[in-house]
Amino acid sequence: MPKEFEIAREFEVDATPEEVWEAVTAGTGGWLWPMEAPEPRVGGKGPFGSEVTVWDPPHRYTNRVEDVEGISEQTLNQLDYTVEPRDDGRRAWVRYVHSGVFVDDWDNQYDGAAKHTGFYLHTLRQYLTRFAGRKITAFATFDGPETSGGADALTVVERALGLADDTSAGARVEVEGPGGQRFEAVIDYRDPYFVGLRTDDALIRFFGRNHWGHRVGMSVHDFAPGADAEADETAWKGWLNGVFSQP
Repeated sequence: MPKEFEIAREFEVDATPEEVWEAVTAGTGGWLWPMEAPEPRVGGKGPFGSEVTVWDPPHRYTNRVEDVEGISEQTLNQLDYTVEPRDDGRRAWVRYVHSGVFVDDWDNQYDGAAKHTGFYLHTLRQYLTRFAGRKITAFATFDGPETSGGADALTVVERALGLADDTSAGARVEVEGPGGQRFEAVIDYRDPYFVGLRTDDALIRFFGRNHWGHRVGMSVHDFAPGADAEADETAWKGWLNGVFSQP
């Protein structure tokens, strides 16, 4: 049964309104996924077949699509960003509203979208404050194997990384990645659904989509000079496949 939804979040960030605007309109690969920049005008083309319905840089941007491409569970989708200056423009206040219509499985769809929103907006703040002025070099995103859809799948990932159960966000840790290579990282986000790792050159994200009937996913936002998206995907996808091939 189709039903409307709305997910609204507000936050402040140590970035200028102009930096926030650039991140949500042109720099999406640094925190979400690479998207074609919207045409800078009302009525212009937005990402995924949407139309720009509000364009007031650097304060307000809205896009809307009536038929969501490739997503049968949803018909209407609208994203709205409001950005206001704080501290004489040195900081910004942001209000983000994601609304639309889910066609079926409403509770599960809404819960997944709401929790993902919190993680994505956290990654936006990490991008703005930890990688300010750095362009994304490589982006990779992919899912784990079919066996990564079990109820405890994200816990399996955490153990493979070497994270203790009581290690919380903010801790600096040494984790084990592709090829058994160990590296230092900060856990910038951790809850039962997601894990975020931050290194000097990358944001590495783990999505526990097994909670919503899917497989564990990963994204790598790599800012290192010369980084290669295909190499990142090959390395980390091989690691993820290996984690779930263990007896």
